Amino acid sequence: MALVIEGEEHIAAPVEKVWEALNDPDILKEAIPGCQSLEKNSATEMAATVVLKIGPIKATFNGEVTLKNLKPPHSYTIQGEGKGGIAGFAKGGADVTLTADGPNATVLKYAAKAEVGGKIAQLGSRLIQSTSKKLAGQFFSTFGEKVGA
Repeated sequence: MALVIEGEEHIAAPVEKVWEALNDPDILKEAIPGCQSLEKNSATEMAATVVLKIGPIKATFNGEVTLKNLKPPHSYTIQGEGKGGIAGFAKGGADVTLTADGPNATVLKYAAKAEVGGKIAQLGSRLIQSTSKKLAGQFFSTFGEKVGA
């Protein structure tokens, strides 16, 4: 089952500060819903453990995240894959772009594509789509609050 999620977040911080935060595992860990651990393995690779509840299924996903197409401090592509055992898997990526909106404001736009399989995919596309949009919205609003603080 494939999903597409797009959106934007206005952040009260300059582009350079937002870029640094997008590459900071501590800030990302605090912003990712259900994130138990996030470790940077290299400048472009991270390992994560995330616990998610989608409908009646609660699963722990262990995954790898890779940053590609880096154009500091304006854009990158983030790709990842997580395995949740019997619950299934999720993999996908997002193109993230940062645009200055004055000296101390940034517009962060994202276009994400994801694919899920296993028991999670059996829950139905409407539930998965709405949960995915909710999780993406939570991440970007929490991220914006932390960076803009």
